[in-house]
Amino acid sequence: MVFKRFRIVVLARIFLLSATLYLLLHLVFTMETRLYATILIVALTTIYQVYGLIFYVEKTNRDLNRFLLTIKHEDFSQTFLGAGLGTSFDELKKAFNDVIQKFQQTRAEKEEHFRYLQTVVQHVAIGLIAYSRDGKVELFNTAAKRILRKPSLRNIEDLNARSEELTRTLATISTGQRALVRIQTENELLQLVINATEFRMRNQNMTLVSLQDIQSELEEQELEAWQKLIRVLTHEIMNSVTPIASLASTLNQLVNADPDKAVESLNSESRSDVQGGLLTIQRRSEGLLHFVNAYRNLTRIPVPELRDCSVSELFDQVAQLMQEEIPEGHIKLESKVQPADLRLMADPELVEQILINLTKNAIQALDGKKDGKVRLYSRIDERGRVVMQVADNGPGIPEEVQDKIFIPFFTTKDGGSGIGLSLSRQIMRLHRGAISVQTAPETGTVFKLRF
Repeated sequence: MVFKRFRIVVLARIFLLSATLYLLLHLVFTMETRLYATILIVALTTIYQVYGLIFYVEKTNRDLNRFLLTIKHEDFSQTFLGAGLGTSFDELKKAFNDVIQKFQQTRAEKEEHFRYLQTVVQHVAIGLIAYSRDGKVELFNTAAKRILRKPSLRNIEDLNARSEELTRTLATISTGQRALVRIQTENELLQLVINATEFRMRNQNMTLVSLQDIQSELEEQELEAWQKLIRVLTHEIMNSVTPIASLASTLNQLVNADPDKAVESLNSESRSDVQGGLLTIQRRSEGLLHFVNAYRNLTRIPVPELRDCSVSELFDQVAQLMQEEIPEGHIKLESKVQPADLRLMADPELVEQILINLTKNAIQALDGKKDGKVRLYSRIDERGRVVMQVADNGPGIPEEVQDKIFIPFFTTKDGGSGIGLSLSRQIMRLHRGAISVQTAPETGTVFKLRF
């Protein structure tokens, strides 16, 4: 029906054009009077009819070409109107518009699905990075930005400033592989578990890796394991030591009360030896009980009673308590708080216990150093969290023991119990914070408390 209408309109236009041409020829060749104005008008009319016929015939081709370009470039804002062009192609233009509308609907659904996936990817707590073989990054979600402390990433080579080991791992890891990367920064320690898979997009191979910081989980599991061990050791040692201490005390009292009847077969010198040995056993048993009770504190940390406290007042109290520990003239204790009115929501008694322990360790590390300096410093970090530092200019912590200093019972000091730093870490975990250390030989050590 459409093509029938098209033929009718074309034939009508040809007939009208023929009539106009006939009239023009008649005016030019047969009429004696030269009607120049009429001839000009009829000639212009003829030219317009020729143009109109050509335009009408080629309009379909132009519309079809525009329709195909619209699909090619995905520009679905085009519309096809038939005003003034006759009714022969109304159905065709309606079909064009219907197809474009369908494409618009499909594109809208596709964009909606893409936004949904983007929201999911950005919301997940696991860091995701997708990159091509040349290192160009296509995806870098919010969790990855938070873990790596980078607002944007164009190429994985840009991570060299953060960790060269991480960059090498991302460049060499393959599908199904799992890697563990340790990153020591100025503020904290990261233990990243990296899993990789590959996929193909836009005719090129892509690598998708997931990043997960398991440092806090490792610390929690480590502390939980040590707490279990301590509870078992405490129970067993107490069960063994208590009757020994009691028996030693009883025998000592018996010997002192009536030595002749208690040990008739022993001479006075032997009785003195027995009594001295029993006293030694008693003292050692009581010392062991005191030792075990000290370790028991690791599993009996009270729940922090959080309240608003002044950081400056905490530093002043610690400095006052530590004055007797500082050798006169050899060590200088300084404190600084920025801003001066900085306040913290924490348990001041537990935080003070950490600061005293760290300050005492710093003073002991400076033993024998003439220009020793211990510095207490607090500030607000780039994420708005309160940070406290206890720094010294001592010899630093040996590299071979740096990973062990937070393990319960581990100590490098004569007579040390090895529970101070472990206790400090547990207190910080109860405050939902962290403790970290930076040290260098002959430069000093800095312990950081991040709340």
